[in-house]
Amino acid sequence: MEKIYDEMKIAACIANSKYCAVLSSMDVDFYLIKYEKGEFVSSPFQDELLFQIVEQGSISIYFIRNDGTRYALSNGTADYFLGDMDIFYPKNDNIYVEAAESLTCIAFSIEKHREMLLANNKFLELICKSLAAKIGAMTTMDAAPTSLAERVMSYMKYKCADATLKGIEQSAFHLHCSARQLQRILNQSEAAGLVRKLGKGTYKLL
Repeated sequence: MEKIYDEMKIAACIANSKYCAVLSSMDVDFYLIKYEKGEFVSSPFQDELLFQIVEQGSISIYFIRNDGTRYALSNGTADYFLGDMDIFYPKNDNIYVEAAESLTCIAFSIEKHREMLLANNKFLELICKSLAAKIGAMTTMDAAPTSLAERVMSYMKYKCADATLKGIEQSAFHLHCSARQLQRILNQSEAAGLVRKLGKGTYKLL
C-alpha cells in the first residue's frame, strides 16, 4: 500500500472522477492510496475509518461467517464507494475488501470529516444511491460453495488470532463438523505444508 499526497495527482484524479462536482466542493483532506493485487483495501484489522472511491482498478468484497463460509457481496470498479456504511454504523467485523488487481483510490478520513459529511446534502445523496444499490445486490447473494477443507482455511485466516487455531473441539463446533473431521483435515493440511502444528490441538496457517 502506498499513500500519495501530491496535490497535482490528487486534483487530476478528482477531475476524472464521476463525482468531480461534489468532491470539488468538499473541504476535506484528500489523498490517494495505491494497492497491489491481493492487498486488503478494508478489513476488520484496520483501525482507521476511510472513505475511498475506486479511481482505477477493481476490488472484490466478501463476508466471512464465523464457520468460515465465504459470501461474495460485490465486485467494484471505477467510481465504487467504500466506507459509505461506516459513516453511519460501527465497522462490520466480517467484511473484507481485497484488491483484485492494481488499484488506486481517492481517500479521506471519515472520523476527521464526519460532521461536514453529514451536513452535505449532495454528498449524502450520492451515499443513499450507493447504499440502495448495495442493499439490492445483497438480496441476491449466496454462499460460495466451499468444501470443509476450504472453510477450515478461511476460518484460520479470518477468524483465528494470528491465524492460529487453538482447540479442536471448540473449533469443530464453530465449523459445524466433528472433531474427527477437523483433525483429519488439519493432518492433511500439515502434510501438504499448509499449516504447522505448534502443540496439542494448536495449528498455525502458513
